[in-house]
Amino acid sequence: MTILDGKKLSNKIKENLKVEVENLKNKGITPGLAVILVGNDPASHTYVSMKNKACKEVGIYSVVHEFPESITEKELLSTIKMINENPNIHGLLIQLPLPKHIDTTKILEAVDPKKDVDGFHPYNMGRLVEGLDTFAPCTPLGVMELFKEYDIDLYGKDVCVVGASNIVGKPMWALLVNKMATVDICHIATKDLTSHTKRADIVIVGVGKPNLITVDMVKDGVIVIDIGINKVDGKIVGDVDFENVSKKASYITPVPGGVGPMTIAMLLSNTIKAVKNFLKESK
Repeated sequence: MTILDGKKLSNKIKENLKVEVENLKNKGITPGLAVILVGNDPASHTYVSMKNKACKEVGIYSVVHEFPESITEKELLSTIKMINENPNIHGLLIQLPLPKHIDTTKILEAVDPKKDVDGFHPYNMGRLVEGLDTFAPCTPLGVMELFKEYDIDLYGKDVCVVGASNIVGKPMWALLVNKMATVDICHIATKDLTSHTKRADIVIVGVGKPNLITVDMVKDGVIVIDIGINKVDGKIVGDVDFENVSKKASYITPVPGGVGPMTIAMLLSNTIKAVKNFLKESK
């Protein structure tokens, strides 16, 4: 069994990005990322703090626009418009979830697709499904980088994705299909989850339910990607019964230290990609 070490790979990616940022700065361009954070959700504040720290590590200018939960949709849209029009900001992400009185779809659609480093805009989602160059959501993109780093060939593999969210499950499906994998996507309405996971060469899960995937649900030699984040008795755990499933797996991601660090690394990578796209268009 091999541990897919996302922390190690993310550090490697960040070191490469540092060099790219330095080269851009030598040309008079400082990559800029803006984050919009609404409300007091502790997890959101933690994620934004981690993203901010990672930006500083590689030399990206990062600014966080914090708003109270009572902010109106109109005020939020006005801020997005201001950031869209700022030539010194190359990437913009909206930290989710947003308060219930805010239309999340409307807010995400207001982001300039060229600055959509989270890859959530329908324009970028459409390009992703078609296999065109675009910004892919950071978590699925991080999973693909792990496959690449560990030379895991996806061609013809049977993959079961558990979770069908717009942030992870659906874009994960598109990225895998584009690599010629056969993808089975499951969700809360799936009748017999085990019948899907048991025959899969690769199981990818991200629904936020501890021990959802148990050892009897996978076959010998399975590759397991655990995207879940849960707090159990003060400890961070995934959606997979790691202790037992790892004994059956050929490759598996730990939680923490697997996909999480890769998500942030891909955000930084997408931001640098946005800068490069901007430079190409400016020529």
